[in-house]
Amino acid sequence: MESPLFLLASVGLCFGALLLVVLVVFKPRHAAIPLDRRRPSTHPELSVFSRVTESTVARVDGVVGRNGGLYSDSVLYNAGVKMKPADFTVFVAAAAAVSGIVFGILSHPVLGVFAALLAPVAAKVVLAFRTGRRRAKFEAQLPDTIQTLIGGLRAGHSVLRSIDAVAIDAEAPTAEELGRILNEARIGKDSSEAIEESADRMDNEDFKWIAQAIQIHREVGGDLAEVLEHVAETIRERTQIKGQIRSLSAEGIMSSYILMALPVGIFVLFTIINPTYITVLTTSVIGFALIGVSIVMYIIGGFWLSRMVKIKF
Repeated sequence: MESPLFLLASVGLCFGALLLVVLVVFKPRHAAIPLDRRRPSTHPELSVFSRVTESTVARVDGVVGRNGGLYSDSVLYNAGVKMKPADFTVFVAAAAAVSGIVFGILSHPVLGVFAALLAPVAAKVVLAFRTGRRRAKFEAQLPDTIQTLIGGLRAGHSVLRSIDAVAIDAEAPTAEELGRILNEARIGKDSSEAIEESADRMDNEDFKWIAQAIQIHREVGGDLAEVLEHVAETIRERTQIKGQIRSLSAEGIMSSYILMALPVGIFVLFTIINPTYITVLTTSVIGFALIGVSIVMYIIGGFWLSRMVKIKF
């Protein structure tokens, strides 16, 4: 005869299996939408920090105006920074304040002032570096861009339709620049003028040739695809020569980086190993004068080295 406990356990397992079927099999595929998503607040509550940040950005925006001050829309766009000038200005000011306070507490108030003053300069250097890298990437993508454009023209598409096709398939920054050209052409700007402005933003002479070829084709006609084929061949030869020049000048560029990093590295090293050796410069007028002279000479030397290793072609 079977035990009652065995019977109860069997019944419990059956009910458990049925409950599992109901919960798993018949469960709706999409969970219910939360109440806060179905009835979002029209005016979400902001924290104190958010309110202070928004008011600060609004005041800075009123001060810098339409041009954006040191960090204008064009400068940020060329660097690939998707921030408004007022937002970026507030960010740099906050970084300057934090660096000044940290260096002032850890070392000396005068060094804190120097650190705060160097923050805007460092921001400009970073923007210039990002701009150069973005332009170099655009230049590296240019041969493929031209070949895709030629393919669209040979297929019978118009210039703007071919540019649209290239913008869809290309990567940044080519896609961004071509998309801006299309948007400007749609609102009434001349396409050749838009391409020339894009070439000026990218500081690319090869792209200017494309704009000139399109302008000549609009005036006198002809086979634009064949013209761009010759332009692409010239660009490939120039790119090959540029690569050889960069490889030959790489040693000088690396030497300039090492020479620029050496004084800063030595200063940081002595600050860690023997702080009293550095405090001599921050406890007398002569020491502050030497710091100022060294900074000026450092800037002059950096500019001189940059001119020596930068080859124009």
